[in-house]
Amino acid sequence: MSKGILAVVSGFSGAGKGTVMKRLLEKHDDYALSISVTTRAPRQGEEDGREYFFRTKEEVEKLIADDQLLEYAEYVGNYYGTPRFYVEEMLSKGKNVILEIEIQGAMKIKEKIPEAVLIFVTPPSIKELEERLTGRGTESQDVIHSRLMRAAEESEGMENYDYLLVNDEVDGCVERLHQIVLSEQSRARRNEDFIKTIQEEARIFMKGEN
Repeated sequence: MSKGILAVVSGFSGAGKGTVMKRLLEKHDDYALSISVTTRAPRQGEEDGREYFFRTKEEVEKLIADDQLLEYAEYVGNYYGTPRFYVEEMLSKGKNVILEIEIQGAMKIKEKIPEAVLIFVTPPSIKELEERLTGRGTESQDVIHSRLMRAAEESEGMENYDYLLVNDEVDGCVERLHQIVLSEQSRARRNEDFIKTIQEEARIFMKGEN
Protein backbone atom coordinates (compact mmCIF):
# COMPACT_ATOMS: atom_id res chain seq x y z
CA MET A 1 0.00 0.00 0.00
CA SER A 2 1.42 3.37 -1.02
CA LYS A 3 1.71 6.18 1.47
CA GLY A 4 -0.84 8.97 1.25
CA ILE A 5 -0.22 12.58 0.22
CA LEU A 6 -0.33 15.46 2.68
CA ALA A 7 -2.18 18.29 0.91
CA VAL A 8 -1.93 21.62 2.74
CA VAL A 9 -4.72 23.94 1.58
CA SER A 10 -4.75 27.70 2.16
CA GLY A 11 -6.74 30.52 0.62
CA PHE A 12 -8.59 33.75 1.14
CA SER A 13 -11.56 33.90 3.48
CA GLY A 14 -14.51 33.53 1.12
CA ALA A 15 -12.58 31.55 -1.51
CA GLY A 16 -14.67 28.46 -0.73
CA LYS A 17 -11.98 26.21 0.76
CA GLY A 18 -14.34 24.60 3.25
CA THR A 19 -16.98 23.82 0.62
CA VAL A 20 -14.39 22.34 -1.75
CA MET A 21 -12.88 20.10 0.91
CA LYS A 22 -16.27 18.95 2.20
CA ARG A 23 -17.30 17.97 -1.35
CA LEU A 24 -13.95 16.23 -1.91
CA LEU A 25 -14.47 14.08 1.20
CA GLU A 26 -18.02 13.26 0.07
CA LYS A 27 -16.91 12.17 -3.40
CA HIS A 28 -13.74 10.23 -2.52
CA ASP A 29 -13.16 7.88 0.42
CA ASP A 30 -9.35 7.92 0.29
CA TYR A 31 -9.08 11.31 2.04
CA ALA A 32 -8.98 12.29 5.69
CA LEU A 33 -9.34 15.78 7.11
CA SER A 34 -6.58 16.73 9.54
CA ILE A 35 -7.81 17.12 13.13
CA SER A 36 -6.20 19.76 15.32
CA VAL A 37 -5.16 19.57 18.97
CA THR A 38 -6.56 22.29 21.22
CA THR A 39 -6.53 23.27 24.87
CA ARG A 40 -9.97 24.89 24.72
CA ALA A 41 -12.89 23.10 26.37
CA PRO A 42 -15.21 21.02 24.15
CA ARG A 43 -18.42 22.74 23.13
CA GLN A 44 -21.76 21.00 23.32
CA GLY A 45 -21.91 18.15 20.81
CA GLU A 46 -18.16 18.07 20.15
CA GLU A 47 -16.26 14.81 20.59
CA ASP A 48 -12.59 14.18 21.26
CA GLY A 49 -10.96 12.89 18.06
CA ARG A 50 -13.75 14.15 15.82
CA GLU A 51 -13.81 17.98 15.89
CA TYR A 52 -10.54 18.28 17.85
CA PHE A 53 -8.19 16.35 20.07
CA PHE A 54 -8.89 18.03 23.41
CA ARG A 55 -5.81 18.17 25.63
CA THR A 56 -4.61 20.04 28.70
CA LYS A 57 -2.16 22.92 28.44
CA GLU A 58 0.54 20.73 30.00
CA GLU A 59 -0.10 17.95 27.46
CA VAL A 60 0.10 20.33 24.52
CA GLU A 61 3.26 22.00 25.82
CA LYS A 62 4.83 18.54 26.09
CA LEU A 63 3.83 17.83 22.47
CA ILE A 64 5.51 21.12 21.48
CA ALA A 65 8.66 20.25 23.44
CA ASP A 66 8.78 16.79 21.84
CA ASP A 67 8.33 18.26 18.31
CA GLN A 68 5.04 16.41 17.95
CA LEU A 69 3.14 19.38 16.51
CA LEU A 70 3.81 20.21 12.86
CA GLU A 71 2.72 23.77 13.62
CA TYR A 72 0.88 25.53 16.41
CA ALA A 73 -0.41 28.92 17.47
CA GLU A 74 -1.92 30.48 20.56
CA TYR A 75 -5.26 32.20 20.13
CA VAL A 76 -7.33 33.85 22.89
CA GLY A 77 -5.36 32.00 25.57
CA ASN A 78 -5.63 28.54 23.98
CA TYR A 79 -3.23 26.46 21.92
CA TYR A 80 -4.22 25.09 18.51
CA GLY A 81 -1.89 22.82 16.56
CA THR A 82 -1.51 20.10 13.96
CA PRO A 83 -0.55 16.78 15.60
CA ARG A 84 2.17 14.81 13.87
CA PHE A 85 0.80 11.49 15.23
CA TYR A 86 -2.59 11.77 13.49
CA VAL A 87 -1.20 13.00 10.16
CA GLU A 88 1.45 10.27 10.02
CA GLU A 89 -1.03 7.56 11.05
CA MET A 90 -3.45 8.52 8.26
CA LEU A 91 -0.66 8.80 5.66
CA SER A 92 0.71 5.37 6.62
CA LYS A 93 -2.78 3.91 6.07
CA GLY A 94 -2.74 5.27 2.52
CA LYS A 95 -5.13 8.13 3.26
CA ASN A 96 -4.50 11.49 1.63
CA VAL A 97 -4.61 14.04 4.44
CA ILE A 98 -6.19 17.43 3.73
CA LEU A 99 -5.05 20.17 6.07
CA GLU A 100 -6.68 23.60 5.89
CA ILE A 101 -4.42 26.27 7.36
CA GLU A 102 -3.26 29.85 6.87
CA ILE A 103 -0.03 30.76 5.07
CA GLN A 104 2.34 30.97 8.07
CA GLY A 105 1.27 27.53 9.29
CA ALA A 106 1.62 26.10 5.79
CA MET A 107 5.21 27.31 5.56
CA LYS A 108 6.02 25.71 8.94
CA ILE A 109 4.59 22.39 7.80
CA LYS A 110 6.59 22.52 4.55
CA GLU A 111 9.76 22.96 6.63
CA LYS A 112 9.00 19.84 8.69
CA ILE A 113 7.49 17.73 5.89
CA PRO A 114 9.12 18.84 2.61
CA GLU A 115 7.09 16.32 0.58
CA ALA A 116 3.83 18.04 1.61
CA VAL A 117 1.95 19.58 -1.33
CA LEU A 118 0.93 23.22 -0.85
CA ILE A 119 -2.26 24.31 -2.63
CA PHE A 120 -3.67 27.86 -2.61
CA VAL A 121 -7.38 28.29 -3.34
CA THR A 122 -8.45 31.59 -4.89
CA PRO A 123 -11.54 32.98 -6.61
CA PRO A 124 -11.08 34.17 -10.22
CA SER A 125 -10.69 37.79 -9.06
CA ILE A 126 -10.72 40.02 -5.98
CA LYS A 127 -13.97 41.50 -7.29
CA GLU A 128 -15.49 38.01 -7.21
CA LEU A 129 -14.17 37.55 -3.67
CA GLU A 130 -15.85 40.78 -2.58
CA GLU A 131 -19.13 39.67 -4.18
CA ARG A 132 -18.99 36.30 -2.42
CA LEU A 133 -18.31 37.90 0.96
CA THR A 134 -21.12 40.39 0.43
CA GLY A 135 -23.45 37.66 -0.83
CA ARG A 136 -23.16 35.73 2.41
CA GLY A 137 -25.20 38.43 4.07
CA THR A 138 -23.73 37.50 7.44
CA GLU A 139 -21.03 40.11 7.90
CA SER A 140 -20.88 43.89 8.21
CA GLN A 141 -19.12 46.05 5.63
CA ASP A 142 -16.32 46.64 8.16
CA VAL A 143 -15.72 42.89 8.51
CA ILE A 144 -15.82 42.42 4.73
CA HIS A 145 -13.33 45.27 4.31
CA SER A 146 -10.98 43.71 6.89
CA ARG A 147 -11.20 40.33 5.11
CA LEU A 148 -10.32 41.96 1.79
CA MET A 149 -7.39 43.78 3.41
CA ARG A 150 -6.23 40.44 4.83
CA ALA A 151 -6.57 38.88 1.37
CA ALA A 152 -4.33 41.61 -0.05
CA GLU A 153 -1.65 40.71 2.50
CA GLU A 154 -2.03 36.96 1.89
CA SER A 155 -1.77 37.40 -1.88
CA GLU A 156 1.91 38.31 -1.37
CA GLY A 157 2.62 34.69 -0.37
CA MET A 158 0.81 32.89 -3.18
CA GLU A 159 3.97 32.20 -5.18
CA ASN A 160 5.31 30.03 -2.34
CA TYR A 161 2.69 27.37 -3.07
CA ASP A 162 3.10 24.37 -5.37
CA TYR A 163 -0.31 24.77 -7.00
CA LEU A 164 -2.90 27.50 -7.48
CA LEU A 165 -6.49 26.31 -7.58
CA VAL A 166 -9.02 28.77 -9.03
CA ASN A 167 -12.41 28.08 -7.49
CA ASP A 168 -14.73 29.32 -10.21
CA GLU A 169 -17.12 26.34 -9.94
CA VAL A 170 -17.10 23.96 -6.97
CA ASP A 171 -17.33 20.54 -8.64
CA GLY A 172 -14.70 21.46 -11.22
CA CYS A 173 -12.43 22.77 -8.47
CA VAL A 174 -12.91 19.56 -6.46
CA GLU A 175 -11.96 17.45 -9.47
CA ARG A 176 -8.85 19.54 -10.16
CA LEU A 177 -7.78 19.18 -6.52
CA HIS A 178 -8.25 15.41 -6.77
CA GLN A 179 -6.20 15.32 -9.99
CA ILE A 180 -3.37 17.27 -8.29
CA VAL A 181 -3.21 14.61 -5.56
CA LEU A 182 -3.32 11.77 -8.13
CA SER A 183 -0.47 13.40 -10.08
CA GLU A 184 1.59 13.77 -6.92
CA GLN A 185 1.05 10.08 -6.09
CA SER A 186 2.62 9.20 -9.46
CA ARG A 187 5.78 11.25 -8.99
CA ALA A 188 8.85 9.06 -9.36
CA ARG A 189 10.41 10.35 -6.13
CA ARG A 190 7.36 9.13 -4.19
CA ASN A 191 7.67 5.63 -5.67
CA GLU A 192 11.30 4.76 -5.05
CA ASP A 193 10.52 1.31 -3.60
CA PHE A 194 8.40 0.40 -6.63
CA ILE A 195 11.12 1.63 -8.99
CA LYS A 196 13.75 -0.44 -7.17
CA THR A 197 11.53 -3.54 -7.43
CA ILE A 198 11.05 -3.05 -11.19
CA GLN A 199 14.78 -2.47 -11.67
CA GLU A 200 15.65 -5.61 -9.69
CA GLU A 201 13.15 -7.70 -11.66
CA ALA A 202 14.62 -6.35 -14.89
CA ARG A 203 18.16 -7.25 -13.78
CA ILE A 204 17.09 -10.80 -12.92
CA PHE A 205 15.42 -11.10 -16.32
CA MET A 206 18.56 -9.85 -18.08
CA LYS A 207 20.72 -12.37 -16.23
CA GLY A 208 18.39 -15.16 -17.33
CA GLU A 209 18.75 -14.06 -20.94
CA ASN A 210 22.54 -14.33 -20.84
